[in-house]
Amino acid sequence: MLRVEEALEQVLAAVSPLEAEEKPLLTALGQVLAEDVVSRLDVPPWDNSAMDGYAVRAEDASSATLKRPVTLPVAGEVAAGQRPPALSPHTALRIMTGAPLPPGADAVVRFEDTDEEERRATKKDLGQISIHVPVVPSRNVRRAGEDLRQGERVLTRGTPLGAAHLGVLASLGRDTVRVHRRPVVAVLATGDELTPPGGELEPGHIYDINTYTTAALVRGIGGIPKVLGIARDTVDSVAEKMEQARDADLLLTSAGVSKGYYDLVKEVLASYGDLRLWEVRMRPGKPVAFGIIRGRKGSPWRRHVPHLGLPGNPVSSMVVFHILARPAILKMMGHASWESRAVEAILEEPIVNDDGRRVYARAVLTEREGETHARLTGAQGSNILSSMAKATGLAICPEDVPVMPVGAKVRVELLD
Repeated sequence: MLRVEEALEQVLAAVSPLEAEEKPLLTALGQVLAEDVVSRLDVPPWDNSAMDGYAVRAEDASSATLKRPVTLPVAGEVAAGQRPPALSPHTALRIMTGAPLPPGADAVVRFEDTDEEERRATKKDLGQISIHVPVVPSRNVRRAGEDLRQGERVLTRGTPLGAAHLGVLASLGRDTVRVHRRPVVAVLATGDELTPPGGELEPGHIYDINTYTTAALVRGIGGIPKVLGIARDTVDSVAEKMEQARDADLLLTSAGVSKGYYDLVKEVLASYGDLRLWEVRMRPGKPVAFGIIRGRKGSPWRRHVPHLGLPGNPVSSMVVFHILARPAILKMMGHASWESRAVEAILEEPIVNDDGRRVYARAVLTEREGETHARLTGAQGSNILSSMAKATGLAICPEDVPVMPVGAKVRVELLD
């Protein structure tokens, strides 16, 4: 049997980061930078007020106290977006947050540190203001370039873009950004027994689950699922669906890759390229297929499409996606790291490993008294999807450990 790391290594070796594209900022969320971003201006571009208050020269009010305030005439007002007049000595300018600091000013006094509220309440003259605190240079002033300096490398290639990154790009005046494009992932379910949800079940049939879980997993990590539907257990049906994957970046099939008589996917796949049937040392999810689809003889595809054949049981399919497909898709998106987030937890139920495979047990995490605990979510059969729905992570029992007892420390890969 193939070790999990060996299988992952082969899958990752077959994929590369996809080409770059220029995207509007608001559509690039979650994509990965394909360029270094260098600031073309200072941010902020000029000194500005960090508070609503009064712009002053610090030396004019350095001795102010509540008992001995300094009173200055108010020469005008500056709002955000306005070009301020110069400040004359021994005067103040009323100023709003974000407004450029007037030439000659070097500090801002908050409204709360003046008698403005009292003057308004008693309808006193607002043509002057009394300052109640000693003022020092740069008080409540945001300096030009305080956030970003012109010529500074702000974001590096390979950075996944979150909301704050988009805000930084917008602050530089950028409305587009160069990112690795999202992979198109073809999703194909196989089997005569499958019925699309919404239809009536015939005797011996079940509803198609894997199309929905796989497509949702693809979308959840930033890929674009291309749902091909259900291929029936005939060579022609599988081949017809396969042709619809020729423009995809990755093909994910479910079922049809074990040793069963009706598992025709492997027969058709072999005619389209190379195919490796693996038994991976993991539970659930031992039967996995992997290969590169190039098209049929005499009708080659424009691009070579990596293919990963997931098991038919729904939990096995999801676990193999998490372990093998997810890292491949993240690599195609340009991510430099694709390891799942993991925590160490205290096991509340034993995990039994009776066949020397790495066990990925469905578990839910809770916090108690400052420690993380992992409890299994119920029956662990590869067909019990309800226990996967309850899980927040996969608790891992290594291949060479026959049982992990209650109280053992266990690594849990998160399923977010």
